[in-house]
Amino acid sequence: MIVRRPRVFYSFHYSVDNWRASQIRNIGAIEGNTPVSDNVWEQVACRGDLAIARWILREMAGRSCTVVLIGSRTAGRKWINFEIEQSWKSGKGLLGIYIDRLKNRLGLLSVKGRNPFATFRIGRTPLSMIVRAYDPPFLTSTGAYRYIAANLKKWVEQAITIRRQYS
Repeated sequence: MIVRRPRVFYSFHYSVDNWRASQIRNIGAIEGNTPVSDNVWEQVACRGDLAIARWILREMAGRSCTVVLIGSRTAGRKWINFEIEQSWKSGKGLLGIYIDRLKNRLGLLSVKGRNPFATFRIGRTPLSMIVRAYDPPFLTSTGAYRYIAANLKKWVEQAITIRRQYS
């Protein structure tokens, strides 16, 4: 029997959290979008907002869930907000994972960021009351990584189930 891994789109603040995001992508419990290089992002970004929006929508196509990797400066970013909005509108599962306890390429941890779902509403309900944002209960990078690796697939499946309740 072939076991299919859920397909996800990763949303994160590229310049600050790319290293941390690559750690999550390499877990392998789910099938994620392929990492983008600095050159590709710069080529898309220099063509303007419409090109960026179209590129994001192409990258999101065929995904069943969006995983927002929450770093110190994720909440409130224009393109993170766009990805959250588009994910919800298109019926994708949606979840967040705090990644401040994962080391960056210099071996440094970060400051915990704000919940990026808190400013959105579904009717009168804050999206942060619907969409789960997981915060690994470990102070070390290794502990946080292991916790995320052990739970990522389950979280994605739960996010997809939760989103179906709001269709």
